[in-house]
Amino acid sequence: MSVRVVVADDQELVRIGFSMILQAQPDIEVVAEAGDGAEAVEAVRRHTPDVLLLDIRMPVMDGLEAARRVCAESDCKVVMLTTFDLDEYVYDALCAGASGFLLKDVRRDDLVHAVRVVAAGDSLLAPTVTRRLVADIVRRRRAEAASEVTPIRLDVLTAREVETLRLLARGLTNAEIATTMFVSEHTVKTHVSNVLSKLGLRDRVQAVISAYETGLVTPGGGEHNDPS
Repeated sequence: MSVRVVVADDQELVRIGFSMILQAQPDIEVVAEAGDGAEAVEAVRRHTPDVLLLDIRMPVMDGLEAARRVCAESDCKVVMLTTFDLDEYVYDALCAGASGFLLKDVRRDDLVHAVRVVAAGDSLLAPTVTRRLVADIVRRRRAEAASEVTPIRLDVLTAREVETLRLLARGLTNAEIATTMFVSEHTVKTHVSNVLSKLGLRDRVQAVISAYETGLVTPGGGEHNDPS
């Protein structure tokens, strides 16, 4: 079964280029293209794709608002496209439910891999630049005025679930977490599912953000042992 994709970018050459690369794959189908945020939202509503590649800076409706609407209205996975690896809007998009981001100069193979990974229910956490982005922006946000949003409490998690979240935030895969915790990958998947459910999170990216925001993991790499 093919992965259905919508490509949304206001730069026609970028949009066409990404579409051609993805359409050439036997397991990926580009079902629509969009030139602004409003078109992207409408395309998702009309075509119900598995993945939306969405430029973060878009006319008519910006990518952040488009991502927020798509994530709220559907199960479509959103991958943000950006020119800047430290674009602060990316953080807001991740909090809105996006599953990760790609730089527009991404290599062909990495683009295809990203679409497959996200469609399979994982998220783009492995690249160092992603972890650096989340860590740097969370550090700045935590230094600002206290948020009006009720903070997430980690005390609803078991000790093993807290450890799973800590390892997720370090960028480990399920296999690596399983090895570290001396458990099976199936057990890790269960722990991850429990973490998302108990904390009311959409995916692994939001789990990582929560780990930083609660102080379970700090931007410098240190970790707190007390989850409360």
